[in-house]
Amino acid sequence: MMKYIKYIALALFFTCSMSSCSEDELDEQSIFSAEAPQRNEFDKWLLNNYVYPYNIDFKYRMEDKESDHDYNLTPAQFDKSIAMAKLVKFLWIDSYTEIMGDREFICKYGPKMIHLIGSPAYDEGQITLGTAEGGLKVTLYNINAFDPSNPDIEFLNYWYFKTMHHEFAHILHQTIEFPREFYEISTGNYTGAGWVNISDTEALQRGFITNYASTEVHEDFVEIIANYITHDAAWWEAQRKVAGSAAAYIDAKLDIATTYMKETWNIDLQQLREIVQRRSSQAASLDLINLND
Repeated sequence: MMKYIKYIALALFFTCSMSSCSEDELDEQSIFSAEAPQRNEFDKWLLNNYVYPYNIDFKYRMEDKESDHDYNLTPAQFDKSIAMAKLVKFLWIDSYTEIMGDREFICKYGPKMIHLIGSPAYDEGQITLGTAEGGLKVTLYNINAFDPSNPDIEFLNYWYFKTMHHEFAHILHQTIEFPREFYEISTGNYTGAGWVNISDTEALQRGFITNYASTEVHEDFVEIIANYITHDAAWWEAQRKVAGSAAAYIDAKLDIATTYMKETWNIDLQQLREIVQRRSSQAASLDLINLND
């Protein structure tokens, strides 16, 4: 392909040279539009808060090529897209920026696209909360169920922000894998697609923080991180109590994940949790309507 591009470039050069075409003639024949794209105020806000500082394309208009054709999907509503863009920045991006001290970490490792879908994604009776594609794109579903006038943090974490931390943890371990010791803790106990047939209580008593964590080792790893960050200490202790003797497996997984995050990424997982919890408590006081910076 590269050679083909070079050949075309040479051909254009010789054509121009032989015909002595002027710069004005080239402009008149250009196939590229010289007009600036039409952007509304929200588009401009996204440029200033996502594209320029973090190189993240925040797509709120549902694009056919970016959507999963296996689902019957609808676009995200405009006002809810504005609110979600502000929340994703405050609760997710700014949490990592705060703990790392600058924007570089998210610029380098964050997804390059966040895509909003208005409706849920149903798959044989199951609902997909979100997807990530190769560390480049995260899709959040069911945006239209969100009420910007009542940003309930439990609802937000269940549908969106546990998903954001879950998918970002995937990006991190796909960049640098976590220690092999994590693989050994629940070897032989993963359920694969059978996770849908066990409850969270059963999963806890098998040493998994959620039933989805029992799918396979990588989902186990990111579920430990995502659930630890988005829940407070009381919730975590309540899960350990339900787990009973299997809490030892959950503790061992959290210890490895904590060490991995600190030694590999210089992120104190406990400190990140405190930042996320503090910001979560402030979500209800955010202005989710006006496009101020």
